[in-house]
Amino acid sequence: MTNLPIITVDGPEASGKGTLARRLADNLEFFYLDTGAIYRTVAHAMLGLRMDLDDPLVAETAAMGVAASFEPVMLLNPDIRTGEVGQAASKVARHPGVRAALLDIQRQAAKNPPKGYKGAVLDGRDTGTVVCPDADVKVFLTAKAEERAQRRFKELQNKGGRVTYEAVLKALEERDLRDSTRDVAPLRPAEDAAMVDTTGMDADQALNHVLGIVRDRLAK
Repeated sequence: MTNLPIITVDGPEASGKGTLARRLADNLEFFYLDTGAIYRTVAHAMLGLRMDLDDPLVAETAAMGVAASFEPVMLLNPDIRTGEVGQAASKVARHPGVRAALLDIQRQAAKNPPKGYKGAVLDGRDTGTVVCPDADVKVFLTAKAEERAQRRFKELQNKGGRVTYEAVLKALEERDLRDSTRDVAPLRPAEDAAMVDTTGMDADQALNHVLGIVRDRLAK
């Protein structure tokens, strides 16, 4: 067990947390873990086998299978990054058994990053409230729904997806509602999280702002 610092970056879909968390980890020489990608991996497996996403026992069994064979390289699979998988992951993540099955993976990665790293950065939707409530620094990113939808729309267009802005906004708002109202680990900022609204910020501005927060809090 190590005592290396842990940083959590939470927030809703397309708030910029993934990009920021990766760059934050690179700047600080910390290990980076996208916790949402673990849920996407479960959802992708379930979709491939045509399993019922709404059945808690089926979903828990799938999650336990992923946990038993988990390797970080699984999170690099580009097939888990589709909009369909993202929506499926949000449904799967509602089940308490799924979250329980995947919790230890996330905590172990945070507390025991690979050799050579100076700490860990986790991004997701409950890393500061549930996964690592004792993290050294907690950041909660947000932005207006319209701007987040525009970011996701451009991302999907660049990947060749045939989507409309209106459809992306509708899906984003539905996911926000589902994530923030679920019974287990709802999307919400930790009481001691630094709130950062990235509306109008580019990636560099957001990174510099959060780096200042992190360095200030780690210095205390």
